[in-house]
Amino acid sequence: MKLVTAVIKPHKWEDVREALEAFGVTGMTVSEVSGYGRQKGHTEVYRGAEYDIALVPKIRIEIVVDDADAADIVGIITKTAHTGRIGDGKVWVSPVESVVRVRTGDTDAAAL
Repeated sequence: MKLVTAVIKPHKWEDVREALEAFGVTGMTVSEVSGYGRQKGHTEVYRGAEYDIALVPKIRIEIVVDDADAADIVGIITKTAHTGRIGDGKVWVSPVESVVRVRTGDTDAAAL
C-alpha cells in the first residue's frame, strides 16, 4: 500500500475530487494548509499598500491506496491540478506498512 499526498491550489480542489471519485477513490483526508515553495509567497495590494504574503493557502490531500493504483492516482492529480503556473503544487508517494479500519478491525487492503 501507498500513501499518496498532494498539495494543490485551493481552486483546483473540486476538479481533483471529482476526478478521483470518478476513478473509484472511496476515501481521502483533506486539510487546508499553508506554505510556500520556490515562489516564496507572493505580493498583494490592499487599499493601495503592498503586502508580502509569505504563506500561500493550499489544499493537502492524503489517500491510502493499493500499490497498483498509486501511479494512476498520481497521474489524475497532476493532470487535473495542472494550470501551468508557478505554485501548482506537489504530489509524493510514501510506503504504508499497515492499515487498520477502527470500526471493523479489518486490516490492509480490506481496510481501504
